[in-house]
Amino acid sequence: MPCDTKLKPNQTITQRKLEISEVVDKVARGLVNGSMRLQLSKGGAVAFDGITDTDKRNVTDACIYRRIMATGSALAKAKLQAAQALLGKQAVTTNGTHSHDGGKTWHGSHKH
Repeated sequence: MPCDTKLKPNQTITQRKLEISEVVDKVARGLVNGSMRLQLSKGGAVAFDGITDTDKRNVTDACIYRRIMATGSALAKAKLQAAQALLGKQAVTTNGTHSHDGGKTWHGSHKH
């Protein structure tokens, strides 16, 4: 996944994978306990409200979403699906549209 390639200086791929897993687990727990919410743009781009960019450690919202849907707990997946239904969005896209503020504003692709 693209998130795997955002290595810090002297960071191994194994260390990065662990870091990503920790972030995904934190978001999944937040979804389950209600401290985090899924936000969707009109075009279906994802963002998580309740976690800062710093706490995401360069893991994108799209990557977090994909990981939860692929390997997350049934309860975390159900929370994402319920949010999609509530927001009226069935298709989630990872087309480069993203948010830096938990879905309050949306941006197209740009360099970070």
